[in-house]
Amino acid sequence: MAIKKNQVLVPDHIYVPKHEIISKQEAEEVLQKYNCTPTELPLIFVNDPAILGLGVKPGDMIKITRKSPTAGTSFYYRYVVEV
Repeated sequence: MAIKKNQVLVPDHIYVPKHEIISKQEAEEVLQKYNCTPTELPLIFVNDPAILGLGVKPGDMIKITRKSPTAGTSFYYRYVVEV
């Protein structure tokens, strides 16, 4: 994919919260904490623009860090699936 001169990549945009792949061990801890299976988490497609460049593959878990003036910092988890 060719990048145009003034094109802003979605993961680099100021309004896109931080997305990161978490380790298998951390993923297991999240699943135990919330007493759920990976597919019970909200899903995110492997080709979602917000996670381009992270090198994700189906089966990975993504941790999204959101900041808010009222809630402080909160974490959200998404399970990566194919389209």
